[in-house]
Amino acid sequence: MVDVLNVIGVPTSAGAYAPGQERAPRAFREHGLVEALASTGWWVRDRGDVHGVRWRPDPGRPEAMNVPDVVEVARSAARRVGQLLDAGEHVLVLGGDCSVEVGVVAGALASGASVGLVYIDLDADLKVPATGEGALDWMGVAHLLDVPGADPAVAGVGPRQPMLTGADVLLFAQDNITASEAEVVRERGIEVVPLAEVHEDPVAAADRAVAWASGHDRLLVHVDVDVLRWVDFPIAENSRRADGLTLDELGAVLGRLVGAPAWRALAVCEVNPDHAPDEAASFARLNRVLADALRCCPAAGSHGHGHH
Repeated sequence: MVDVLNVIGVPTSAGAYAPGQERAPRAFREHGLVEALASTGWWVRDRGDVHGVRWRPDPGRPEAMNVPDVVEVARSAARRVGQLLDAGEHVLVLGGDCSVEVGVVAGALASGASVGLVYIDLDADLKVPATGEGALDWMGVAHLLDVPGADPAVAGVGPRQPMLTGADVLLFAQDNITASEAEVVRERGIEVVPLAEVHEDPVAAADRAVAWASGHDRLLVHVDVDVLRWVDFPIAENSRRADGLTLDELGAVLGRLVGAPAWRALAVCEVNPDHAPDEAASFARLNRVLADALRCCPAAGSHGHGHH
């Protein structure tokens, strides 16, 4: 049997601070992602895009902007992801802002499987409307956990509420946690792999995450590209000069995570094509790292390959 890797775009910036990320799925494809993946041993199917929305201001609800759009996009992603995972296939989701993970998790939960989420991001995304800055892409994990103060419509996207417990989330390469977020981590017993530990030994840190995930039926991996060191590879929406991961470190981590037996879906979010100094060169490099990581995956095996 040939293992299928489905590529799905979620061209949205509804949950972001500003527009840009809605252009990422098209840019990934224009600069050769599907072709790069076709050489990895997977049977690659580009399923096109689900519904997406470009960011706009929401003066009526500044503390949680564009909730109806974020919910509609998440539901659209959940339907597609759920169908494909339930068919026994794997999924690569091209975001869009980080709020798309709400939809990915909702879809993965649809069949009643237990879900573990490795959330690769410098930020914890545990803010709620009262503690965030209005952008729901800072609040995704809080809504998956349905922490107090979460927006009920966003927290209610999945088949159950809360969608995940603290034991279902691992924060990976964490380096920017606020006091209110640290309290949630403590209360919910969320596992954290700090950035320094990943720098020290990316493969060992990833193996720790793989071991953690072994108790779940389905492992989902979320990458916010602002985990990357901005001056090394400027492509993220967030342009702060944080000392994040190099692209090579991220590639080494992803190679281990997608090699885990329970791995089912990878979401790559917060890519802003406008921030790349040379769009074609930047995406070629990012696409190569993703393809190399997925090439390591046992599920890709030696079944032959193709794409359509």
